Amino acid sequence: MVKKELVLILGGARAGKSTFALKMANGISERICFVATAEALDDEMKRRIKNHREERPANWSTVEEPRDLGLAMQQTGESEVVIVDCLTLFVSNWMMAETDADKMNLKVLDAVNNFLKTTSASNQTVICVSNEVGLGVVPDNALGRLYRDTLGRVNQLGAAAADRVYLVVAGLPLQIKP
Repeated sequence: MVKKELVLILGGARAGKSTFALKMANGISERICFVATAEALDDEMKRRIKNHREERPANWSTVEEPRDLGLAMQQTGESEVVIVDCLTLFVSNWMMAETDADKMNLKVLDAVNNFLKTTSASNQTVICVSNEVGLGVVPDNALGRLYRDTLGRVNQLGAAAADRVYLVVAGLPLQIKP
């Protein structure tokens, strides 16, 4: 029996978060669903998505959902472990879809709260990956600050709800909760 829990993995870009999430999931169960939030909006992202698909084991299921993580959770079927990769792109997707900052923030927070509610009602271990963007320089433009602030709120909600939280730096995970 897989222990039901919510895990949040934070870190900088290319810090090893996704690799750590994949290893963690493989250590829990073979019945894994990968929820991908990336959208193939340019050639580089199309290549990245293709490479990530090829890296995942064939027996894993995949749900591609850029903004409605609650809906994505409903599509994970009989998976015992769900990896959501990543909340960083999830916020970016909302910013691209909604130009009004206040409406975007409300929609993001509503979507996150719905996702967390759906997650708490499931019997799955859910592993979420997200960038920690609040450790660097304050962005010099309003859009950058809005992104940092919104993702910071999303990460705080996720961390508050999570059973375990890790910070990954240079491929090394540091458990910061509990």
